[in-house]
Amino acid sequence: MIIEIGHFALIVAFMVAIVQSVVPLIGAQKGWHGWMAVARPTANAQFFLLTLSFAALTYAFVVSDFSVQLVATNSNSAKPMLYKVTGVWGNHEGSMLLWVLILALFGALVMWFGNNLPPGLKARVMAVQAMITVAFLAFLIFTSNPFERLPFPPLDGQDLNPLLQDPGLAFHPPFLYLGYVGLSVSFSFAVAALIEGRVDAAWARWVRPWTLAAWVFLTLGIALGSWWAYYELGWGGWWFWDPVENASFMPWLFAAALLHSATVVEKRESLKSWTILLAIMAFSFSLIGTFIVRSGILTSVHAFALDPDRGMFILGIFILFTGGALTLYAFRAPALASKGVFGIVSREAGLLANNILLTVACLVVFVGTMWPLVIEMTTGRRISVGPPFFDMAFTPFMVAMAAILPLAAVLPWKRGDVGRAMRPLWGAAALSVALGALVWSLQTGGRMLAPIGITLAAWLVLGALVDLWSRARGGEVPLAETARRLSNLPRADYGKAVAHSGLGLLIFGIAAITAWEVEKVRVMDRGDIEPLMHYEVRLDDVREVEGPNYISTMAFFTLLRDGNEIGTLTPEKRWYPVARMNTTEAAMHHRLSRDIYLVVGDPQDLGGWAVRLYYKPFVNWIWIGAIVMSLGGVLSLTDRRFRVAPGAARNPRRQPGEGAVPAE
Repeated sequence: MIIEIGHFALIVAFMVAIVQSVVPLIGAQKGWHGWMAVARPTANAQFFLLTLSFAALTYAFVVSDFSVQLVATNSNSAKPMLYKVTGVWGNHEGSMLLWVLILALFGALVMWFGNNLPPGLKARVMAVQAMITVAFLAFLIFTSNPFERLPFPPLDGQDLNPLLQDPGLAFHPPFLYLGYVGLSVSFSFAVAALIEGRVDAAWARWVRPWTLAAWVFLTLGIALGSWWAYYELGWGGWWFWDPVENASFMPWLFAAALLHSATVVEKRESLKSWTILLAIMAFSFSLIGTFIVRSGILTSVHAFALDPDRGMFILGIFILFTGGALTLYAFRAPALASKGVFGIVSREAGLLANNILLTVACLVVFVGTMWPLVIEMTTGRRISVGPPFFDMAFTPFMVAMAAILPLAAVLPWKRGDVGRAMRPLWGAAALSVALGALVWSLQTGGRMLAPIGITLAAWLVLGALVDLWSRARGGEVPLAETARRLSNLPRADYGKAVAHSGLGLLIFGIAAITAWEVEKVRVMDRGDIEPLMHYEVRLDDVREVEGPNYISTMAFFTLLRDGNEIGTLTPEKRWYPVARMNTTEAAMHHRLSRDIYLVVGDPQDLGGWAVRLYYKPFVNWIWIGAIVMSLGGVLSLTDRRFRVAPGAARNPRRQPGEGAVPAE
């Protein structure tokens, strides 16, 4: 009965979404307040119904109701409870239900926290958001029903993919979807503005917090996915330019560009058309990511579905919304004239350069990801575009962006002078170059990536600190006055500095691990000792251990330094009998400055086991940097300027058939 209630709630939510996509839009066009007000109860009803539907599916997984086909094919009674719950979204149908639930959540959040929005704009935003929900609910109900029953239920299920039975998967997909789907709000604001024919500073003030929230969630989701791949897949890497990794990275790049571009619209009312286009493209690339993951056109360990028919449905959704939005953009863009003008040397120009670099970098990733598919479709040949291409084609754009970021942050609006802007930054630049030169002189035969990366990392962190110091007029006024000014700076300024510093830490981690990593592949038997940099690794034992739903071959290693034991590592090879699949579980010994990373392989014919040993310097700084970047975004979201739109009061909008409506 609970399953039928969940299915019924899904269908009713579909019908409610249809009402929300039509009635408020007509009301906004006609100026009928009653019709516009329909958006509130329908948004709330959608969220309630989809929450009920998701809870019903979760219940089926928790109680192991194998009469539900999705549970029978993705769960097992012996599976730990945590993985029964995460199994809800560890498959195509359940993850799509989570997708539409988050879509409804964001629609409800706009309704709950958008009281300062003009009624007409709010109604249009809610209608566009509901149209997206209608499309994905249709996809879910007609092609991917998660509540389909089996006429003859099995005694037990087939189990979830063992690679997904990991605590990291409890958080990685939800955070990723909050980012993916959160960009739908920016898209809805962009389309609503195009329908209305008006983009101003108040609009940018409203759209920025939603974009920032989506960017924060996407950053955390990508970082969690990278961390999961690092410790779970056993290959020792943190990023492989996998198609699905790229699918989440591309909208992140567009979202970062949109954040900076919206700042220019808010402050100077320039780059309006460009900002609208970025909002459209950010969500469009989220749809492209959904298509890549669920169509089966590209092979990936992360892919959910291999059904071309479902892929065509998603492709149709992409064409409908992206094509429709770009068509509307083509008609309306000439009317979105920018009021502000700026010189070639100005903060606007710096942010525009940042946008161009991020956008071109995203297009490089897109071409590299889709090129194998294009070649296969046109010539029948299969090719692979791997890390060497992406590293060579993508890295120069990120180096250029990191180089200009601190300078762009301190340039004045409208018109500036490079010499004057660089005055407070010369010390930071000199110290950054000195650090890079020191690393270059100390390393013996190392790659130039490390000195360049450390120079850029220091430049970003020190540049962010200098920016804050300059804003507080440090060195120009007494120290007490500087401290007072620092305490009065907006939180958004601190958020920007923290986010830029996080990017610097991430670049440092990437440069260090890429340049200085040490890898060894050895055959080791009990009692063997292998040196690894300043450490020694001793294999003590290998034995079979039984887990809740797997059998493990577990190796026991002792890590030594100067003859003293400093840790024990237990890498595993697991066999899941139900899924009939092996997994590799790496073991790590963490320190802030390095990881010791061990992987045990198969037994060898002549005795012993294959073992891979890694020394990974500063690898954890990659994820520390991502977390710091996210904290910067959260800090900016706490700024009161992101919660209210004072600019709207100065620029009231007129709706058809009504007078001026203040924003607050």
